[in-house]
Amino acid sequence: MFTPALPIDAILPELARVLAEAGRVVLVAPPGAGKTTRVPLALLPAVAGRIVMLEPRRLAARAAAERLAETLGEAVGQTVGYRIRGEARLGPATRIEVVTEGILTRMLQSDPGLGGVGCVIFDEFHERSLHADLGLALAWEARAALRPDLALVVMSATLDAAPVAALLDAAPVLVSEGRAFPVETRWLARPVAAGMRLEAAVAAEVVEALGETTGGVLVFLPGEAEIRRTAALLAPRLPQGVVIRPLYGAMEFAAQRAAIAPAASGRKVVLATAIAETSLTIEDVRVVIDAGRARRARFDPGSGMTRLVTERVSRAEATQRQGRAGRLAAGLCYRLWSRGEEGALAAFAPAEIETADLAGLALELAAWGSEPGDLAFLTPPPAPALAEARALLAGLGALDGAGRITPHGRALAALPLHPRLAHMLVLAGPASAPLAALMAERDPLGPGAGAELALRLAATENPARFEAEHPERVKRGVVERARSEAKRLARLVTPPRLALTLAEMAALAYPDRIGLRREGAAPRYVLSGGKGAVFDAAEPLARARLIVATALDGDPREARIRQAVELPEASLRQLFAARIERVDLCEWSRREGRVVARRQERLGALVLNETPWPDPPAGAIASAALAGLRQTGLSFSEPARRLRARIALLRREGADMPDVSDTALLATADDWLGPWLGSLRSEADLRALDLTEPLRALLGPARCQTLDRLAPSHFTTPLGRAVPIDYEGEAPAIALRLQELFGQRDHPTVGPRRLPLRLTLLSPGGKPVQVTQDLPGFWATSYADVRRDMRGRYPRHPWPENPLDAAPTLRAKPRGS
Repeated sequence: MFTPALPIDAILPELARVLAEAGRVVLVAPPGAGKTTRVPLALLPAVAGRIVMLEPRRLAARAAAERLAETLGEAVGQTVGYRIRGEARLGPATRIEVVTEGILTRMLQSDPGLGGVGCVIFDEFHERSLHADLGLALAWEARAALRPDLALVVMSATLDAAPVAALLDAAPVLVSEGRAFPVETRWLARPVAAGMRLEAAVAAEVVEALGETTGGVLVFLPGEAEIRRTAALLAPRLPQGVVIRPLYGAMEFAAQRAAIAPAASGRKVVLATAIAETSLTIEDVRVVIDAGRARRARFDPGSGMTRLVTERVSRAEATQRQGRAGRLAAGLCYRLWSRGEEGALAAFAPAEIETADLAGLALELAAWGSEPGDLAFLTPPPAPALAEARALLAGLGALDGAGRITPHGRALAALPLHPRLAHMLVLAGPASAPLAALMAERDPLGPGAGAELALRLAATENPARFEAEHPERVKRGVVERARSEAKRLARLVTPPRLALTLAEMAALAYPDRIGLRREGAAPRYVLSGGKGAVFDAAEPLARARLIVATALDGDPREARIRQAVELPEASLRQLFAARIERVDLCEWSRREGRVVARRQERLGALVLNETPWPDPPAGAIASAALAGLRQTGLSFSEPARRLRARIALLRREGADMPDVSDTALLATADDWLGPWLGSLRSEADLRALDLTEPLRALLGPARCQTLDRLAPSHFTTPLGRAVPIDYEGEAPAIALRLQELFGQRDHPTVGPRRLPLRLTLLSPGGKPVQVTQDLPGFWATSYADVRRDMRGRYPRHPWPENPLDAAPTLRAKPRGS
């Protein structure tokens, strides 16, 4: 059927049969087997309607469509066409559409029944992109509700097929075991030396591989910066006739084609990002060098920011990269890690839905009218990131208070942009299209260009003039894509009533990233969303009081500002007049140790203006003083301390008494202490507050009576003297002269269980002579010994033989008696 034969060919008849019977199938075939270029053509005779095949990248979509059309001997736009963002090559006879993944989502949202489409193929599903996961979930629901005849094919080289098959109601799984050509794998003898830069290690491996092999060399690096540095190291070391071809997403399409096409003469070294992992056949490559790193976007719901991180590749990614060497002939793969390190690699890379900003997904779900739990997601979206996304959409007016999509939200969902940029485009109109297109792309300027957003817009709007002033700084591929996209976006919206400046447009897209400079010399900013951000010290824009930060590195503690624009305060006040709040603030200042009352104008976390609040109400002062009390801790006078101890004793003994520990008292201080705090302004005031009366108020009259009855503050001696009871020790205790207890037959007790007081009996000189918790026992036993000793020391004091019959006294006997 096809020439030349590919490994996948053997399974194509079975694939067509199973798909006709089951309507869904999961196909697993190794890299280079020919899935992308064979399966759509093999299914074409059996499918009624169009076949839509999803590819993860624009370059791959174009390349796949061209290869399919070439197999049929046709031009692109006839039987085979493609659609990517901003570009389409289709015709009335087109039966196979190769599209990037977001296109399918738009197709489903505008026509859930996918009229005219007979089959959807999800190619390279192992990449687990957000749009692929969403597209499969929506297509599966559309199939169940509207289109039971819609065929679905999920294809991958390195996918764990069982979970996908289970998700699609036990879909059949077909596996192609054939491999195009064998690939020998070589590992390092030992790990890369600590401290050696990745680019240096890669350059050395390339030079070595060129001396040992023939054919083209494909090198996988994490990003554009590493590609540039590696190219600089390689250039003076390459043999004659070897050319370097960079390959990354920000390049012009013509330069990408040059990297894919065969070398006109000699050999080529393609320095590529993950863009070359799948769906691309790079002509004449026989050698792969895998640096073992991948760059991924990680969204932090806590900071609301996305940052790029460089991580070790997964085993699945390494397998995918290895297969690039064996597509057209036997190949060789050099891995820049030791064989022992391979066991530490993760099996698969995380799905994008686990790590990405979910604002776009949340908007699509709202437009579809479903919750994530209603759809068949292979990996459900994480709840914190989804909540953060919905909060952003609500702030943009895309969702109402119940989380339903608004008319404004539907307008945003119809645009091929992140909801932030779509919000800006709808409100600011066609004039904002260049900025929307620019911010949807990568940075068009090279390193060292500074943070000024206006500079980037100038480079995009007039690249020839900008290049004349700043040679070799503009990334032409990014600029051309942004210019083309801006023209398309401008046609999708209508002009607004008011013209907006660049800064005002940026503020519409990033209302949570309006920054106010903090006091101090360092260029640090607080963002309206509550996070911190900082400029490089040499950045000229760092002198601005107000900015809009349009690009941040995503550091969750204090993000570094990569792109920004200065925002005049008048513009901010005009744009966000309805959101600026007038706040009366009375709070405790830890630094000053006192209550501070101010009146503020606020936009989110930004304090735009502040004046003293001279007469705050007592309730506000009390709340602030309470916050101070929770910082400084409770301070008890001696009476208050004794009272608390009495309450604590009864609580331990089972009486109905409140918890008076510091933790409990502070936790409930709003209830019992508030009325006493309304006039306290400083830490000294708090420490001077006597808590005795507040504690009695906490008890209430009934419990106060119980407390005074069961745990009295004093013991009344037989002489009628009140002796304070100490409740703060291990047992309640009093200390008094022994002679004052003459005639006391019962041991004094307290509490509901009649706990005996700990009596410290003192001599006439105030020295302890006995400690007892059994006074009758003391009179009957130890008293005789004490009497004998005391008569010698204090002869002028009475020491009767029978203390129970003696009268209590504190007096000495008269002289001569």
